[in-house]
Amino acid sequence: MSIISKEAVRKGLSAHAVIGLLASALLYIVCVTGTLAVFHQETQRIEQPGAPEMTAIAPEAVQRAVANVLTSEPAGKPITHLYVQLPDGGLPRTAITTDNRSLNVAPDGSITGPQEKGWSEFVAELHYTLMLPQIWGLVTVGALGAMMLALTITGVIAHPRIFRDAFRLRARHGSGVGLADWHNRLSVWTLPFSIAIALTGALIGLAYLTNYGLSKQFYGGDALAAYAPIFGKEPELDDPSVKVPDVASALRGVAQRFPEVRPYFVVVHEPGSPEQHVQVIARVPHRLIYGESYNFDAHGRFLNKVGMSDGSLGQQAAASNYNLHFGNFAGLPGKIAYFVFGAALCAIIATGPLLWLGKRRRRGLVEPKLAASWDAVMWGVPALMLITFAARMAIGDGVPFTAIFWIGLAVILIGAVVRAGLGARGAGRGARGAGSSD
Repeated sequence: MSIISKEAVRKGLSAHAVIGLLASALLYIVCVTGTLAVFHQETQRIEQPGAPEMTAIAPEAVQRAVANVLTSEPAGKPITHLYVQLPDGGLPRTAITTDNRSLNVAPDGSITGPQEKGWSEFVAELHYTLMLPQIWGLVTVGALGAMMLALTITGVIAHPRIFRDAFRLRARHGSGVGLADWHNRLSVWTLPFSIAIALTGALIGLAYLTNYGLSKQFYGGDALAAYAPIFGKEPELDDPSVKVPDVASALRGVAQRFPEVRPYFVVVHEPGSPEQHVQVIARVPHRLIYGESYNFDAHGRFLNKVGMSDGSLGQQAAASNYNLHFGNFAGLPGKIAYFVFGAALCAIIATGPLLWLGKRRRRGLVEPKLAASWDAVMWGVPALMLITFAARMAIGDGVPFTAIFWIGLAVILIGAVVRAGLGARGAGRGARGAGSSD
């Protein structure tokens, strides 16, 4: 005799199904936002079409902009870093970001006003962290990447004919066979992409957890020291004589020493302090890495190259994860391909729970609330992305994107579940009424 009642087993199975759908829903959100984030640069231009654009900017103009921003920072609000975005690829603009603000820069180095890219940043942050606290969000998304990798591999193992039937589609949609065929065919056609996205996503997200363990075990809790073998260590400087670092000399130094690379980002570490230094990040031709880093002191004197392009194989592989994950390595054609494959991956994830629910239904296990919940997620997530974008274009950058998305999704889910419950009760009353009349 079992010590667990059938009712407890039924509730346990229902809870298991809810947890599975929750994980699928989070994975679906990550994939939808990741597909949209492929065009992160292009959506910034749509959000703020009047921002000044340029194909290049002179080092002297960059220096002028940096000096303007550092000398006009709000009083009482110290900054730890200053970032200069240089004209690059799909975003031919210059902007400066500090801990307090983000500003557009004109070709002559003058500041033209704040950057307005709220929706683009919302999409990227939702993809990176699901709007959770940063470390927890990154680890959660990394775990979802590992889950997607496991689903991809086990899906291939579970369907031994999947490659043989790669272009075979059956038409029996009513039985779920047609939907299953599309799910399996899309899975085969996008298999290399799915593995690459899942693996790099898991590595990027779970790297923070790995780094935490390494820093505790070998570096006395110093997270920066644990990252140093890959991303380089901070130079030890102590020079209080420079108030505004010489970014122009650093940019000219890169152009003179490494003429084949193309700088696209500058970081001023600890600006205004004796330890401040300049880091120039540049794209290296014909390499998958996100860029090579070149360090300079506050006077603009060259210190070292980190070695992302020619260091150890592990270092180069780590630096290649980002571009491989986001599709930043092949220009606009590459982005279009990533968008198409990403949309197919969203369809694969969306149809998975539909197939599972259909199989349960054919076994007599009807779950109207679970089915309604998944329909709400499947259609609600892209609808809310459109709603938030429309709100951004109609109202401006101050739209509460996070609140609109999560509250809107909760309302859609609750409404779908309530409606399904009422429908199920109505069907039950109708069946009982028909039985009593007989």
